Amino acid sequence: MIFTVAIDGPAAAGKGTIGRAVAERFGFAHLDTGLLYRAVGAKVAEGADPVAACALTPGDLARGDLRSAEAGQAASRVAAVPEVRAALLDFQRRFARREGGAVLDGRDIGTVICPEAEVKLYVTASAEVRAGRRWQELGGEAAPLPYATVLAEVVERDARDMGRADAPLRPAVDALILDTSALSIDEAVARAVAAVRARRG
Repeated sequence: MIFTVAIDGPAAAGKGTIGRAVAERFGFAHLDTGLLYRAVGAKVAEGADPVAACALTPGDLARGDLRSAEAGQAASRVAAVPEVRAALLDFQRRFARREGGAVLDGRDIGTVICPEAEVKLYVTASAEVRAGRRWQELGGEAAPLPYATVLAEVVERDARDMGRADAPLRPAVDALILDTSALSIDEAVARAVAAVRARRG
């Protein structure tokens, strides 16, 4: 069975959490495509050529620093490079149409990578809520950055992701918009699961 769930949305909206939960619920494979760009960004920050950095190994994807705020900013920068997006395109498309079903979350899954996906979700939340989540992930009051700085970084990244010329972040025309600003994790996952279940019959 080939069945693709495409989940897009801005940083810290909850798409990764929802993607993992949906994949587990239905026994689908899961790919956090942002991790690919974080790994490329980390290699570029260390001096690698952006396109050459797209030759990723399992070790590149297992780095312990890929969830840092710095890696997120680096990912957003390299994702704006058309050659990087092209180099990672085929890998993502093959993963999406694998036998057994797949869930991919990222910025352009439903619009560019998998426009034929059986289910498309656009997971979003207000910039203030997303910044608060990211700040809490970083340690809250003990975080190395004040909330205002995290909010500014979220707004900056949104502008870069939505304003890039190649595959800008936006919902697919047939995507279900899932605003998690006032939803619990369980509520958001339940809505996503319901959408997949409805499409599968």
